[in-house]
Amino acid sequence: MRNLTIIGGGPSALMLAAQIDTKKYQVTLCEKKKTVGRKFLVAGEGGLNLTYNCSIEELIRQYSPSDFMSPILRKFTNEDLINWLQLHEVSTFSGSSNRVFPDMEMKPIEVLKKITDLIAAKGIKLIRDTTWLGWDDEGYLNFDKSIDKDTDIVVYAMGGASWKVTGSDGQWSQPFKKRGIQTHLFRAANCAFEVDWNSNFITTHEGKPLKNIALTFNDFVAKGELVISKFGLEGNAIYALSQKIQDKLLTEKSTIIYLDLKPTMTVLQIKDKYKKSSRTKVTEILKKDINLDRTSIGILKHFTNKETFSDTEKLIEIIKSVPVTIKSSEELDRAISSLGGVSLSEIDLNFQLKKLPNSYVIGEMLDWYAPTGGYLLQGCFSMGFVLANHLNKLNTE
Repeated sequence: MRNLTIIGGGPSALMLAAQIDTKKYQVTLCEKKKTVGRKFLVAGEGGLNLTYNCSIEELIRQYSPSDFMSPILRKFTNEDLINWLQLHEVSTFSGSSNRVFPDMEMKPIEVLKKITDLIAAKGIKLIRDTTWLGWDDEGYLNFDKSIDKDTDIVVYAMGGASWKVTGSDGQWSQPFKKRGIQTHLFRAANCAFEVDWNSNFITTHEGKPLKNIALTFNDFVAKGELVISKFGLEGNAIYALSQKIQDKLLTEKSTIIYLDLKPTMTVLQIKDKYKKSSRTKVTEILKKDINLDRTSIGILKHFTNKETFSDTEKLIEIIKSVPVTIKSSEELDRAISSLGGVSLSEIDLNFQLKKLPNSYVIGEMLDWYAPTGGYLLQGCFSMGFVLANHLNKLNTE
């Protein structure tokens, strides 16, 4: 029997532990915090979105780089995850937006307990409140507590660098760099972006939603919702574009996204309604005939001058493409997830580090991206499941 050490207690690590064959491996899981699954629970505060109910092809398109994630997701799909959860007494349902949640009566902490109970029943040793510090001079694992350093296989699953309170602080990157393992700079993903609002607008509209809108950035389109904040814009529509916006902000001080306030209507349809209106006030036409809410109208006024607002042709064009200047992203620790981490060029097809044999990296430690909507959890669960199957087949002794 070989010794396997898992460092980290997030979704990818927990799935790995749940699926590993303990007849082949003696497993120790080391967690930095006093409890495992901290980020899993934080993600569930607004409703635990486990995955997304769609075809596998549509699912894969949400990830970047998709060619890296494709074989992983095909080996453990969203349907597989739903079935796996059902097998372990976690029933799910799909909401109106095709997001998949645990049954209404089941809280996130109960879902986590189902998984941890499964792991406990396998006899896996769990060491909490211990921090991995890197490697000692002889190349053995180094912790802040006295732990058996001798292990045959190590799986690193210590997360990215957002939500430090959960233990996901990215401090592991320094020891990795010292070992010559390439890591990319951590940046905020699925985060708010800064907009320079005028004081009158934000006083009136802070906290207000913009529903059923679309955003365009460099020919990429994301539909959904936004929320006006004092800092700028947040919500699933801009989260979906966060990687592309962040890449632009690496070389530019600011960039422009385009907001479509009526994605279900064409310019010609809006013009037709505008011309047929019997009202004379622009604001009333926008409200009553075009069905724009107060915040959407406020957005139009904010990003146009009086001349443009009074010019029907120009105003209709703006309704379909409001230019919004983005100045920066929200700070990393407030982001839902992070970009950056271990370069994918550092691992083989089975997540093994090329420079450290018998050492594997999974989860948000790796430099991949997924938007919110259940995709992040699905990606992490899939990696844990796929690696477990690989290790189970590997150890045939």
